[in-house]
Parts: sequence; C-alpha cells; structure tokens
Amino acid sequence: MTKSDEERDITLRIAQQPEADELLARSPLAALVGMLLDQQVPMEWAFSGPYALAQRMGRDDLDAHEIAVYDPEAFTALFTDKPALHRYPGSMAKRVQQLCQFLVAQYDGEASAVWSDAATGAELRKRLNALPGFGTQKAQIFLALLGKQFGVRPPGWREAAGPYGEAGSHRSVADITGPESLAEVRAFKQEAKQAAKAEKAAAKGR
Repeated sequence: MTKSDEERDITLRIAQQPEADELLARSPLAALVGMLLDQQVPMEWAFSGPYALAQRMGRDDLDAHEIAVYDPEAFTALFTDKPALHRYPGSMAKRVQQLCQFLVAQYDGEASAVWSDAATGAELRKRLNALPGFGTQKAQIFLALLGKQFGVRPPGWREAAGPYGEAGSHRSVADITGPESLAEVRAFKQEAKQAAKAEKAAAKGR
C-alpha cells in the first residue's frame, strides 16, 4: 500500500512515530487495525498499536491468517503485557482477532481486497461497515483516510465519507498529516464533545 491508485509514494504522519507510520503506509491490515483501535485512546496511540503488535509477534507486518488462528489467550497477552496496547486491551485483542477472522473468511486474508475493486464510494462504505468493529462513523472516517491519503477514490467517495470526506476539513484521523493538523483535529474533537455535552444538558433542562 505504499503506492496509491495514482502511483505516488505514501508518507503518513498519523502515529507520529516513523516506524509505526511506515508500517501503516505499506500495510493495509495495519491501517485497518489502527482504525479499529481508534476509540477511547489518543489517535497516535491507536495507530502506533499495529507496529507494537507486530513487534511483539516478532514480525515486520501483520498477517490476518496468523492472527485469525492465534491462541486467544496468548493473543490477549500480547495486548495486555505492559505497556498495554490499548486502554481496553482484552476487548480490543478480541476485536482484532474477529476482524482478521472475517478478512480470512471473506477476502482470503487480504485487507486491501476490501477496497481494491469497490466500484463506488457507497459500495466501499458498505464493505467497511460490514467489518467487525466498524460502525458507520468508523467506516466513513476510514473511507476518508483511504481517499485523502492513500489515493483510493472510487466515484462518490467524498459523499460516502460524509463530513469526513470534505476537502480542507480537520475532523478526523483522515486529515492528520503532521503535528499541526493533529492538534487541529484534536481541537475539533474537543469542541464537538463540549457541544454535545451542552446540548445534552440543555435537553435535560427543558
């Protein structure tokens, strides 16, 4: 995945760690796992997770076939050993295994097959939404990431990604290209969280 549909080199700055970002750029599965882990932890922690996991497995990449059949207890230990790979290492280890089992069953373990032949943005969003652990929002954010940074742009991809597909936005990990944009995305998330809290409080007071 170091080459996009436009055959350009891909450089990511999501994990803010060169080795972790290099893995995300070349490994479709690592990118998917990073997106899966991106909840209730800082974005850079989530997206450095695939690299840390590969290191603990003694590999230079993640393999869906290997993870799918890994002993569940031993796989959980890879997540829970200090420093833990996630705020909720046990449940996330289970989700990563479920994701890989799904990829093996549906796509012969090839993560890139989820998007490589998607004819439209809507079809791609549907495929992403079908992945274990990928709700609508996560599917749209990953679709936006594919379009904005990996050059995977089937017709209608921006519309299918919803607000996350907007050009020039700073809403999600799809828009992170370095420390400055990371700070902008984090600020947007905080504002959105505060607005949601205020709306909830206002609704209670009615």
